[in-house]
Amino acid sequence: MGHWIPLDSPHGRLQAWRAEPAGTPRGALVVVQEIFGVNAHVRTVAEGFALEGYLALAPAYFDSVEPGVELGYDAQGIARGRDLIAALGLERAVDITRAAADSLAGAGKVGSVGYCWGGTVALLAALRLGLPSVSYYGARNLPFLDEAPKAPVMFHFGERDASIPPEMVQAHRDRLPRMDVFTYPAGHGFNCDMRADYDPASARLARERTLDFFTRNLA
Repeated sequence: MGHWIPLDSPHGRLQAWRAEPAGTPRGALVVVQEIFGVNAHVRTVAEGFALEGYLALAPAYFDSVEPGVELGYDAQGIARGRDLIAALGLERAVDITRAAADSLAGAGKVGSVGYCWGGTVALLAALRLGLPSVSYYGARNLPFLDEAPKAPVMFHFGERDASIPPEMVQAHRDRLPRMDVFTYPAGHGFNCDMRADYDPASARLARERTLDFFTRNLA
């Protein structure tokens, strides 16, 4: 199963959860956390991609602000997570994603996948770093949709996500017309089985589309 390793970044040494496939990797993925840290759910997500043949690395982005943060999916965890992402900032998150991707270069082509806050980091990884990426319910995407992408990106959104209204989803289609934008009859965080909005059918379909995306763009 996975294990913690050190990861050097422009913003200091972080920990990262590394999940290795059984055989030669099909490629590698930077798995970008939600606002709750690299908790049990994110580690399980990384291990799921390893079972599909990818070398997966989930950097503990918050380590550059405060080491060892793992938060719960409650009001206190949400408030603390929002404080931490504000302190970290997206520019530093992109730097850390680049460092993680560079560390995976020996495993073949590298992509990224991110959830919630990490969905926006994954979008920026495609736009700025050239990593084929999948963005799950990135509520902070809108300011970046006019940047020219350096790699393909796929989007997943819940149709009942109060933080991402339909007009915001449509903006992705209008401003990045060559990219796949999928919606599901679910709320925010539908991929996470530790959240109230978990929707197994939507999570399964989004995962199938995500794996197909990475087969086409990495393997």
